[in-house]
Amino acid sequence: MTTNHPTVAGTGDPQTLMTRQQMQDFIQHRWEAYEDLDAAALAADYAENAVIESPTAGVHTGPEAAERAFRVVFNAFLDLTMKVDNLIVDGNNAVWVLLLEGTHIGEFLGIPPTGKHFTMPAVFFYQLENGKIVRERRIYDFTGLLVQIGVLKAKPA
Repeated sequence: MTTNHPTVAGTGDPQTLMTRQQMQDFIQHRWEAYEDLDAAALAADYAENAVIESPTAGVHTGPEAAERAFRVVFNAFLDLTMKVDNLIVDGNNAVWVLLLEGTHIGEFLGIPPTGKHFTMPAVFFYQLENGKIVRERRIYDFTGLLVQIGVLKAKPA
């Protein structure tokens, strides 16, 4: 039997375990930055070697790439809101279960604005080292988003 072990970003150096309160404070800071659509503040949370997996932006690394990806989304969905459904914290790992909503107001990946609204559940996984994100994985239905904003057509099941 072949087993695939997940690739883990980071230095490999021993890390200090964050307290539950530190993790909750970290997530609260991210929540506030998302509320303000502050790409620079969100990007500052990533380590230089951070690996970010996103249906929208693919796999990218580091704070600069993260900031560019956030700006693409925020410029396209200026009214983006997040509702937190659940937060699970385990050591230096967190899972954030969200509901994202917004309107396609600006250009998105070369697609002109459609003015259509979307609602999309999402899950963000975070792994931190020394207070910085070293790995993030975002899971959401990107195809469903494109259908909702009118870019793709789908037949009802």
